[in-house]
Amino acid sequence: MTMMMPSRLGSDFDDFVNTHSTNLLRSAYLLTLDLGHAQDLVQITLLKTARHWSVARRAPEAYSRRVLVNASRDRWRALRRRPQDDQSFSAQCEIPEPGSYSQQVVDHETLTQALRLLEQSQREVIVLRYFLDLNVAETAQVLRVPEGTVKSHASRGLERMRELLLRESIERGNADAH
Repeated sequence: MTMMMPSRLGSDFDDFVNTHSTNLLRSAYLLTLDLGHAQDLVQITLLKTARHWSVARRAPEAYSRRVLVNASRDRWRALRRRPQDDQSFSAQCEIPEPGSYSQQVVDHETLTQALRLLEQSQREVIVLRYFLDLNVAETAQVLRVPEGTVKSHASRGLERMRELLLRESIERGNADAH
């Protein structure tokens, strides 16, 4: 993904976009679980980073991660204003007929559904810590929370994912037995 920016930003911004936009998109997708919204968030992130390039150029990765998380939170706030569907995890995660898709696709969908059911703060920590491979201090800095908060959100988020994935595995096993 490349984005044409005015030449006044210079080649260092172009290099940043070319080098980091794929990781930004991956992160945005994991935060939103929707490719269209993820692409929108990346564009917002890159535009805001470009507007503040004189400041952002000192640490563009950190700056853009912070902008991305903030844009994601804005999206979550907007979505919370809408009526919510009250569906169980298994109803949201439809497993295809055996042999219709590879196990990798099923696993991806199951993981995506588990991420979707986490609290926003837990998902942010899980994405930053385990998908972007940031350490506790870096995650705390991006989210502007204490390190202890990162640790507790990570612990609770991983435990919740384990519960959801175990439940789904048991339900899938029971369905296979019938």
